[in-house]
Amino acid sequence: MIPLSQVFTSGDLEWVSTPRGAAPLPPAGMLEVLPEAAVTRARWWEGHLIEVLTGVAPDAAPASAPRPQYDPSRHTLRQRELAKLAELQAAGHTVSFATLKRRRAAYEQRGLWGLIDQRLARVSGPTGRTDERVVAATVRAIEEETDRSTGTVDRLRWRVTQILAAEHGAAAPSLPSQATFYRLVRRLARSKHTFGSAATRRSRAHAPPGPFGSVTAVRPGQWVQIDSTPIDVRVVLDNGVVDRAELTWMVDLATRSIPAAVLRPTTKAADAAVLLARALTPEPMRPGWADALRMSRSVLPHRRLTAVDQRLAHAACRPVIVPETIVCDHGKAYVSQTFRTACRAMGINFQPTHRGSPWEKGVVERSFASMNTLFAQYVAGYVGRGVEHRGARAGQDAVWSLVELQALLDEWIVTVWQNRPHEGLRDPLTPDLALTPNEQYAALVEVAGYVPVALSASDYVELLPVSWNAITRSGIRLHRRTYDDRALNDYRGEHSGITAKKGLWEVHFDPYDVTRIWVRDHRRSGWITVGWTHLRASPAPFGELAWQHARDVLRHRGQDQATEADIADAAAQLLQRAERGPASQPEGAAATSRDRRVAGRTRVTNTPSGPRPEPAPPAEDDQSSYDTAEALAPVIPLPVFDAREEAKKWRF
Repeated sequence: MIPLSQVFTSGDLEWVSTPRGAAPLPPAGMLEVLPEAAVTRARWWEGHLIEVLTGVAPDAAPASAPRPQYDPSRHTLRQRELAKLAELQAAGHTVSFATLKRRRAAYEQRGLWGLIDQRLARVSGPTGRTDERVVAATVRAIEEETDRSTGTVDRLRWRVTQILAAEHGAAAPSLPSQATFYRLVRRLARSKHTFGSAATRRSRAHAPPGPFGSVTAVRPGQWVQIDSTPIDVRVVLDNGVVDRAELTWMVDLATRSIPAAVLRPTTKAADAAVLLARALTPEPMRPGWADALRMSRSVLPHRRLTAVDQRLAHAACRPVIVPETIVCDHGKAYVSQTFRTACRAMGINFQPTHRGSPWEKGVVERSFASMNTLFAQYVAGYVGRGVEHRGARAGQDAVWSLVELQALLDEWIVTVWQNRPHEGLRDPLTPDLALTPNEQYAALVEVAGYVPVALSASDYVELLPVSWNAITRSGIRLHRRTYDDRALNDYRGEHSGITAKKGLWEVHFDPYDVTRIWVRDHRRSGWITVGWTHLRASPAPFGELAWQHARDVLRHRGQDQATEADIADAAAQLLQRAERGPASQPEGAAATSRDRRVAGRTRVTNTPSGPRPEPAPPAEDDQSSYDTAEALAPVIPLPVFDAREEAKKWRF
């Protein structure tokens, strides 16, 4: 015997006969878009045809017997059709026998849908009755708009005319009316943003034609996405300049947690490396934070994690996530050697997306929009996502400094983001309940476990950019700056032992703190901390960006051979001019926008952002670790030039 379920679900099952009166189900959705009168007329016909086919009307009482003229056991189908025709004509309906037969056959084949006037159900094509040559030219013109600046439909219509003239010459078809052409373009350019955002248009054009794939993360840190975007809040930089900051953060795909976030005037490679270091470091409890934000009072498995990593004993309820794979775009900060080296040093896979494919890191892209709606719009100085959304006094309302806003952001991540149910964290068995990032992390840690990674001071220096330089009698020259220390005495003029680098020494430097560098001791291992010799003359901790900008200013003045003191003095004047602001600038000396941004970035990043190796203690007879070994020569003042006295010496 064959089970009945197998018979009904078998693909080779074929009905030899159809139950009497049975008809296919109509498309319910299509019936809703038809005129009510047409549907009512079709149901009226359906009632009469069912009586012809079965002998009993659909509205008859249960177990009712067929009327004599429609009894299938006594009359043939033709006789029942003739009886129904006579009944309808007697009721005043103008119906022919051919129409009745045609409707009965259509009902048996297609059910109620066969009784609908098909002219009402006709689905129009996307191009209507427009000439195919015009359609092809319009499609080509729409594709050409992908990389162009956004225009209007009139420009597109003009381009279609050009294409038709070039392809068909005098035989080119004429364009339809303006209204018809507008409808044609609206259908052909649907979801392509032809007349909308240029960035969205290019993104849609690069999207694959098939369905999007998905990546499933089953443990924290398996996939981590990183990106940067300007935050929609104006902040007050240390020099008083009001400007927008740039937010760089990473989002864990499995838990939707934010392991680290950094605010900077502009994002550089060193900032991305610092962001990675912060992700590997527990978030400490800070003064003023509520006691409920402690990890010990959260859903995170505090005791189990503390037993593995003692750094979590006094941490806030933000999980420490060690990335396995980092997904990023092709921004300079991420494809730089500094960031790649940082990932390689921590054993992290570096996975850049395809160019023009922001959907490959859609989680972090969407999280920026969530940050604006959940955090940024409530902060003083919020300016909206565009000029049309900006308030009249948005810039004047900015009261938070970059450091203060960073502290607010860190507290918001711990307080709100990590404890707020996330739409992307829904259990398949209970889809109505969304988990918080902390709850998801606690659930996945039970399965995946936790591996602590401590970041030492030496590890931090390893993440900094590298330069190969010689150690001369005057010290080390790096970017026209001189660094020197007594610890270099044994290595002056010596070969480092690295033949591939012609005996040069490996030097690591922080682009945003030029007060010192670190030299790898190839002979005794470890690091030698070397200070800048102009630290006393120029105590302001100029960043690399400010230094290079000062060199550019001097170069434009024609001073290509600027000395180190001139550059240091120009950088100091730059910070002073930008700090005073445009209102207090004398005429002709107003700080440019780039001057203010350079100064702001230097001031913000002058504090070391990670652990640093302590410099070697100076000898007992040392007055300063930056003093030179030899005594200074006596200063001989130059005479004042007197033009009148000099003219008396001239001979004519």
